[in-house]
Amino acid sequence: MNLMKLFSTFLIAITLVTITACGKTQVSQSQPNAANTPGMASDLNHPAGGSTPVADVKYFRGSIGSALGLQMKLTREGEKLWGSYSYQKIGIKIDLRGTIDGNEYLTLEEFDPTGKQTGVFKGIWQTNDQDGLVSIAGNWTRPNGDKKTAFSLHQEPIEFSGGAEIATKSIKDSKKSPKYEIDAEYPQVTGAADGRFDKFNQEARNVAANEVAEFRKQMTEWAEDQIDRESSNLGSTLDLGYSISLANDGLISTQFNIGTYFQGAAHPNSHTRVLNYDLKAGKVIRLADLFKPGSKYLQTISAFSIKDLKKQSQSKGSELMLDDEWVERGAGLDANNFKSWVITRTGLGINFDNYQVAPYAAGPQYVLIPYSALKDIVRPDGPLAPFMSDKL
Repeated sequence: MNLMKLFSTFLIAITLVTITACGKTQVSQSQPNAANTPGMASDLNHPAGGSTPVADVKYFRGSIGSALGLQMKLTREGEKLWGSYSYQKIGIKIDLRGTIDGNEYLTLEEFDPTGKQTGVFKGIWQTNDQDGLVSIAGNWTRPNGDKKTAFSLHQEPIEFSGGAEIATKSIKDSKKSPKYEIDAEYPQVTGAADGRFDKFNQEARNVAANEVAEFRKQMTEWAEDQIDRESSNLGSTLDLGYSISLANDGLISTQFNIGTYFQGAAHPNSHTRVLNYDLKAGKVIRLADLFKPGSKYLQTISAFSIKDLKKQSQSKGSELMLDDEWVERGAGLDANNFKSWVITRTGLGINFDNYQVAPYAAGPQYVLIPYSALKDIVRPDGPLAPFMSDKL
């Protein structure tokens, strides 16, 4: 009898263990997978000894169609993508969530503030071997596939910490007499808890405001000169945009691209201005600040530029129409020839505007001087020093 009781007790114990194990299994299966949540990593997807994908934030500018300019911020973590974008002329952020596969094809769904899906980006993520920057191109559609429109984006080399971002601000104006339109865009750093970007923001505003003021002045003078002349139906225009060559917690290198057309002129014209700013020192960077005192940096820059421009001309044949004498004059030993320069990840970029080293038909020219060609003259405590560690 005691043996039967003992056997019954054993069976009951086995049954309870089985029920408990099943219950634990069901609870485990019902728990959310952290790997499905943007910004959260889970060891469930990684075997012992594996590594969790690192979230990588990138900033892009580009367009949908031919006219809708936009800015986009994307975070990539493994196969997951999320972020937001806004049209530069509107500024309202639109949320993005999506994925990217092993072939770098991506799908991004966009959502309005109520959570309703309003569109889909589908394209390919491509990384440039030379500078490591990313470009994305593909098509945007409505959720049902309608309104298919091509889009393209290029990464801006922005590496701020502390939540700082670059937003586009604009100055717009138009007038009927004299007839003109102004559309000027300039960068402003937002989202920083401190005031370290305030001086840069003021300098960037000043560049745009000064170009607008100069254009208005020229329009007034032009109108006075045209009183007794027959004028064209086309109005005059000022278009000012910008691109970020490099931006981090130490410096911001910005290029402004200015296009103008004056009513009745044979063709539009363009030129560049730059703003290279040392955030730690709180001042605009001069070209001389990049190099050792007493070094013959102009000779180095000039010699490289002349050689490179001639090489570009020869490689493209008659397309560039670069005359040696014109090149040697426009890129010669004169500090005024090198006012438009930017700092990039891979070298010092030099802009040569229309008419500087070639006729108008050849367009503006550009030379990138690799840091390896400047290693002997770069100031060891200057803005270019961080780029020289692997060049020395």
